[in-house]
Amino acid sequence: RLSRELLGVVGVRLTLLYSTAVFLAREAFRRACLSGGAERSWAATINLLWLTVPLGVFWSVSLGFVWLHFLEVPDPSVVPHYRAAVVAFGLSAVVELLGEPFWVLAQAHLFVRLKVIAESLSVVTKCILTVILVILYPQWGLYIFSLAQLLYTSVLVLCYVVYFAKFLGSPEATKKSFPVPTMKALLPNLMEDKTFLNWKEVRLTWSFFKQSFLKQILTEGERYVMTFLNVINFGDQGVYDTVNNLGSLVARFLFLPIEESFYVFFTQVLERGKNVKDQKQDDVAVAANVLELLLKLVLLIGLTIAVFGYAFSQLALDIYGGSTLSSGTGPDLLRCYSLYVLFLAVNGVTECFTFALMCKEEVDRYNFVMLALSFTFLCSSYFLTRWHGSVGFILANCLNMGIRIAHSIHYIYGYFKESSYRPLTGLFPSPFLILAYVVSGGITVCSEAFFCCDKGWTARLIHISIGALCFAATTITMFCTETKLVHFVRSQFLSQYMKKGT
Repeated sequence: RLSRELLGVVGVRLTLLYSTAVFLAREAFRRACLSGGAERSWAATINLLWLTVPLGVFWSVSLGFVWLHFLEVPDPSVVPHYRAAVVAFGLSAVVELLGEPFWVLAQAHLFVRLKVIAESLSVVTKCILTVILVILYPQWGLYIFSLAQLLYTSVLVLCYVVYFAKFLGSPEATKKSFPVPTMKALLPNLMEDKTFLNWKEVRLTWSFFKQSFLKQILTEGERYVMTFLNVINFGDQGVYDTVNNLGSLVARFLFLPIEESFYVFFTQVLERGKNVKDQKQDDVAVAANVLELLLKLVLLIGLTIAVFGYAFSQLALDIYGGSTLSSGTGPDLLRCYSLYVLFLAVNGVTECFTFALMCKEEVDRYNFVMLALSFTFLCSSYFLTRWHGSVGFILANCLNMGIRIAHSIHYIYGYFKESSYRPLTGLFPSPFLILAYVVSGGITVCSEAFFCCDKGWTARLIHISIGALCFAATTITMFCTETKLVHFVRSQFLSQYMKKGT
């Protein structure tokens, strides 16, 4: 019902407009405002967070102008209503920023359940509306995705507003001594005998803001190359985006929440800008232990996806989208993305710790590193794409993430060098577990060659069964060799440490 070209415009061009406006408007504010300790003026922090809205309006209007007047406009007969969609996606970015003070307040106080419910409900409603409109009114084209995007951001903000409207002033809030007494206190306000803004947070925000440009290029670099350099057409962009979205499910729903939650944890357990000797040693021990086990956890998840994803990429795409995705470059894209997930997993945790501990001067210095990374990534994306098509984008991302991981590891090693703790040992699994991964990978690759994917469902089920047996053997090996990690997860030490951090 929908053309590959239309999916390409939505998944790459319009999503890039929305994500760029939102990221540039709020990322620096989030990092700065979540770095404060318990002793802070929440009124000043809330005032600062409301500045994301006018900033979001500025970026949405500016980027929308570029998207409408400087980029190639899709053929209206193939992709109708492009101009209206640009306006709608820019507006959705501003709507989402209206909930920023509520999001930061919830994140700082570890309202995990609220975040899960709000994001799940908004995604589900968006999907339901999209499916209904695609079935009933496929001729609406980009109107379908524009309405779904506006519904998504509206539901997301509404969930936070309704929750805090009921929570603030309640006996539960009073019992917890919640720092914000009423909904009115969540609006911008002038405080008597106090400054309107916390200038320490403002300076830190500015440092992160300068970095956010470069980080956005590194995060969405391949989409910028597609959008501005036209290295692949809209149809190929649609296939790439579909595979990219399928491959990034684990990163979005597992690794990103871990990174966001533990960024808050590390900023609250350890004090930004102080070396390890000047910190409370009990807190250093807790942070080092959590970092070690967290690295081990995401590394094993990433290795599992990389090993088993390679042999099951074609089957997954064939089931998900038929021959449109499972033929051509689709399987190679997903195989490379399975490896990229491993890089994403490790980078998320290492950067989470690094950014939580960097002082303002270190953040400013890191901006120069990000500048060099951005240039390297854009160049590598362009040349690798010319050499290997859309797979080159993922290879460039792997190179970029590898460099970022190396920088973060260097910082972590230097930070703990003068202590007795070595959290980077979490990056070294048991030799027996590594052997299990190697053997499982070899068996499943051979299984794919013999049984998948054009030999009928019986052969496919045999391939799936062999993969399940290899996965079970690897999991058993993991339970036998990584007992410390298993005990850590079983006893829910993660939540206990996070509570201690508050």
